[in-house]
Amino acid sequence: MTDRPTTRAVVRGTGHYLPERVIPNSWFESKVDTTDEWIRTRTGIERRHFAAEGQTTSDLAIRAARAALENAGIAADQIDTIIVATSTPDLTFPAVATMVQAGLGMKHGFAFDVQAVCAGFVYALANADAMIRAGQAKRVLVIGAETFSRIMDWTDRGTCVLFGDGAGALVLEAAEGQGSSADRGILSSDLNSDGTYRDLLYVDGGVSTTGTAGYLRMQGNLVFRHAVEKLAETAHRALERAGLTADQVDWLVPHQANLRIISATAQKMGLPMEKVVLTVADHGNTSAASIPLALSTAAAEGRLTEGDVIVTEAIGGGLSWGSVVLRW
Repeated sequence: MTDRPTTRAVVRGTGHYLPERVIPNSWFESKVDTTDEWIRTRTGIERRHFAAEGQTTSDLAIRAARAALENAGIAADQIDTIIVATSTPDLTFPAVATMVQAGLGMKHGFAFDVQAVCAGFVYALANADAMIRAGQAKRVLVIGAETFSRIMDWTDRGTCVLFGDGAGALVLEAAEGQGSSADRGILSSDLNSDGTYRDLLYVDGGVSTTGTAGYLRMQGNLVFRHAVEKLAETAHRALERAGLTADQVDWLVPHQANLRIISATAQKMGLPMEKVVLTVADHGNTSAASIPLALSTAAAEGRLTEGDVIVTEAIGGGLSWGSVVLRW
């Protein structure tokens, strides 16, 4: 990393929203051959939230956006761009982000969605960072929002117990840095995908195939194997690009898919679990919403302090994976 004045995308505020309906593991015992102990042991999940009937992804995103704006002390009319990471949009089109824009009363700027499944928020952060660096936007609202409960096969115990609904949001603002790893804001990113693995995690429906939303399908053991290796690798690459090493990381804020994946990745990175933000027990896997949910939760608890080095990483269908390094 070259030390020269540069524009950084700095986090100014965080917010999140979880639907009121809480679903404990015991809820699934009457639906599939599973138990609370089986789910806890294999995933670390204890409960998750499901959207209410009629409650949409944009509804969740708007609630999280308002919380983030309030936390940042910034009004909606001061935002230039909205990016929503989601795989469960309200409609085929328009983008959820435009619905958030309308919900916030914004008549200016532009809004669009990013679809990279569980890695979506990392991709959205990288896009927001690039636009801020390029001078195309000064303030970007980045949201991850999902209603995965709408694409569950309730007869498949290997998938239906894993996912939940929710939304998280960050407000990013342009700030001048010195171009060093000591700057606040996003320091680096690393994005990857390999479409040859698409059959490991996908939804068996779509506009140009079945004309239906379809259901989520996953080969869990193979996804696990790829996840641990690829997540550790992408995190190391992003740290190297930022001019940092793993021992300088204050917090790992991973995609909250499975406690075993998170633990194995942290171990591979040489990080103790005391430096890992965990929300998987309470939220389950909320796909693109999981990282901003975890960041907002940790910030609300006062665990993140200015100057902390944070690594976020995620892997999802595609396969798509990546990481972002930022200084809080």
